[in-house]
Amino acid sequence: MFQHLFGIHEKALLLYGERMGVLAANLANADTPGYKARDIDFRQILAQSDGDAATGTPLAIAGPRPVVLAAPDSGQISPSAGGGAPLALKYRIPYQASLDGNTVEMPVEQAAFAENNVRYQASLGFINDEISDLRLAITGQ
Repeated sequence: MFQHLFGIHEKALLLYGERMGVLAANLANADTPGYKARDIDFRQILAQSDGDAATGTPLAIAGPRPVVLAAPDSGQISPSAGGGAPLALKYRIPYQASLDGNTVEMPVEQAAFAENNVRYQASLGFINDEISDLRLAITGQ
């Protein structure tokens, strides 16, 4: 009965949390030569969730995963999947390439991080409102 109580917001919170880690790794590697900025492919994940909604199986990000710092190349920091299902990470195409091969653009990453934070807070607000409504219905006050 309460399986879909929070709708898409429950899964969205998990996805936004994962995206924060990816964007933070991009920001942390802004000065690392050869580092390629990445982001989560929302279209692929939404298409995956549409197919999963029909079958009733959970989305690939169905639970929190520990973020383990791993260095794919020397001097780089990036979150690894921690044993969970892989996310649809894509490389970002820079507006202006740097000479050292790094594709992280600080204003773009900061804007993406701020937008992700606003969406995270909005989903959290919807969930909190739903909990408040349930509490009101149960207590009658």
